[in-house]
Amino acid sequence: MVNNEKKPNIIIIFADDLGYGDLGCYGSKINLTPTLDKMAEEGKKFSNFYVSSPVCSPSRASLLTGCYPQRISFGTFDGLRVLFPGQGIGLNTEEKTIAKTLKESGYSTKIIGKWHCGDQEEFLPTNHGFDSYFGIPYSNDMGRQVKIEDYQHNDSSLHKITEWDRPPLPLLRDKEVIQEQPDQRSIAERYTEDAVKFIRENNNSPFFLYLAHMQVHLPLYAAEKFVKESKNGDYGACVASIDWSTKVIFDELKELGIDENTIVIFTSDNGSRLQNQGGSNGNLRGGKGQTWDGGQRVPCIIRWPGKINKGEETDNLATTMDFLPSITKLIGAELPRKKIDGVEMSDLLFANDNTSKRDSFVYYNEDELEAIRYKNWKLHFKKEGKIIDELYDLDNDIGEESNLFDNNKEIVKELSNLADEYRKNLGDKSLNIVGKEVRPASEIENPKPLTEFDENHPYMYAEYDKGERG
Repeated sequence: MVNNEKKPNIIIIFADDLGYGDLGCYGSKINLTPTLDKMAEEGKKFSNFYVSSPVCSPSRASLLTGCYPQRISFGTFDGLRVLFPGQGIGLNTEEKTIAKTLKESGYSTKIIGKWHCGDQEEFLPTNHGFDSYFGIPYSNDMGRQVKIEDYQHNDSSLHKITEWDRPPLPLLRDKEVIQEQPDQRSIAERYTEDAVKFIRENNNSPFFLYLAHMQVHLPLYAAEKFVKESKNGDYGACVASIDWSTKVIFDELKELGIDENTIVIFTSDNGSRLQNQGGSNGNLRGGKGQTWDGGQRVPCIIRWPGKINKGEETDNLATTMDFLPSITKLIGAELPRKKIDGVEMSDLLFANDNTSKRDSFVYYNEDELEAIRYKNWKLHFKKEGKIIDELYDLDNDIGEESNLFDNNKEIVKELSNLADEYRKNLGDKSLNIVGKEVRPASEIENPKPLTEFDENHPYMYAEYDKGERG
């Protein structure tokens, strides 16, 4: 436990769709990431770090609450994989987020960037423990773009619409839309400027900053400087933009003399999309939207000078769900009264211990359990609606290539039994099992998008020109 007078500042930097192999310190030979590589040299790098979902809304809610998405009814949203503009579903305000925990402990709290846990006023960050918010509340491909076909939620069905039916992309300050269709090339700089302002205003008392970058989600926009310097097209430019932003933050911490009392965590919400757009999941199989490790094993670096030795590396199992209980223990706060899935591992995450208290992890695709990991073993039950029997030794087969199912019946049985326990508590739609520990999300009647298109409004961009969707 940390003395009350010396509670550390906490910064979580959450990239969007950044893959396991996208940083130099994780093997990239093409993206320029000198700051994040140096962060790994000065802190701890995790090679077996996971997010609870291969897509964004569930993953983000999980980081905030320390729960598998299924426990808080965030696995699907009226049949959709993520939340869309104007949907009447959001994170339940009865859940105790990491921001609420820190706020109760005297921290100033701020989120900058992507929220994606509900865009209606009742669901916004300022109702979940954050003092203030600045950012785009959902994915940057959910605004107006050039004409392409897409799917949009309408009542309980999906139907094809043309792109101009999308509402303009909103940029929010707290609960107010301050701009529509902002120039995405400048968003990283605006986010970073706001982060620096927050750090300066709160450098004499403990603060929590959750910086959730827009990049590298489609469409790929970065400042001209990074585009010109990139060896990996617009994707590499977006990765470099995140790296630059991180350097600005580290420089500010040092300038203010609070670097050694600040924990900085860097990770991503899910694996890379791949799809020939420049991203990499290294030697992992699969990508975003899938329960192969490429969809859910992500980079994670934690730096705390003087508390974490330089150049630490660990292959122990950890997840974003473990942040909440571990930070809570570190600062001497109270855990949520409701059950969570995170494991308290403050010694592994924020010190030099190299042992994990977590030995299992389940991979849900929406609300269907597709795989389970126990220690080094990963057992797959189904993929894309098809039943499969596949077992992999992740310690010796990171790419999930050599199926050992037939020769390890006892291990298969052990993992299957463990999976059944998870199903009882969290459910499994494919087997029509309703979890006995599932809590509801929040829902409201008559929701509406934050913005509406006005052909006479002077938008910065009426339609983004790339037509990319991620």
